[in-house]
Amino acid sequence: MRAALRRLLLNSKKGWRQASFSVLKSAIAPPTGGAPCPCPGETALDDHNTQENTPIFQRIKDFLLAGIAAGRWKEGDVIPSEQALVKQFGVSRMTVNRAVRELTSEQVLTRRQGSGTYVAQQKYQATLLEIKSIADEVRARGHIHRSSLQLLERTKASDLLAKQFGLPPEHPLFHSLIVHFENGVPIQVEDRWVNPECAPDYMTQDFSSITPNEYLMAAAPLQGATYSIEALSAPRDIAEMLAIDTKQPCLVLRRQTRSGGKIASIATMWHPGHRYQFAGSFS
Repeated sequence: MRAALRRLLLNSKKGWRQASFSVLKSAIAPPTGGAPCPCPGETALDDHNTQENTPIFQRIKDFLLAGIAAGRWKEGDVIPSEQALVKQFGVSRMTVNRAVRELTSEQVLTRRQGSGTYVAQQKYQATLLEIKSIADEVRARGHIHRSSLQLLERTKASDLLAKQFGLPPEHPLFHSLIVHFENGVPIQVEDRWVNPECAPDYMTQDFSSITPNEYLMAAAPLQGATYSIEALSAPRDIAEMLAIDTKQPCLVLRRQTRSGGKIASIATMWHPGHRYQFAGSFS
């Protein structure tokens, strides 16, 4: 390779550019007869060879990102080793390492000592300054939302709930328990209590096609809200619904909304800490 580059320096400026790209192309092309990398777009680097201004490490990053986007490597799956990528594409270990290292720092990949490099668990995000439907947030990311209704009942308020709602003890309340999924992954357990005086038709809603938040925003227009966030270990039933271990921490959002001068809803929302984060901005 060095000898080839020295010869290139003797050529004209135009000829050097043409020849140097030819050497670069041969350097990254898979070896003839070699076993292809077991992922879609095996010729991804070849396809990018015409992009003279794109660094080789970036092309490797694009190749790995394309495989993840296509679903060849899902969250938690191991990707080909650096040695395999070096052999497949005929580049230096340093070049492959840079591509993998940058994807790791971008939280696309995660490294496990002595085990390999894996596709990182995605942290789904929720906004704090606005009260949005979780279905809208999921769809805004280009993902698929699905919900599973675990419980929907009319019951009597406990002393604590009655005090929180500002209602007499044993006043009727609606109670729902719903698991929300993003691309088939459980990301929230929504445990919600609703004041029937604010949302009398709550029990008749089809919560497989509409979220409680979407219905309440229409039935009981938001007047104000308070919330708190804390990290807690999930109770066994919540952990089972989120498909996590009971030792894993959860981000727990407790939110109380007001409408028409009354407490309309009190909700506790459990999110697996390794899959979820809250974010917001203001100006």
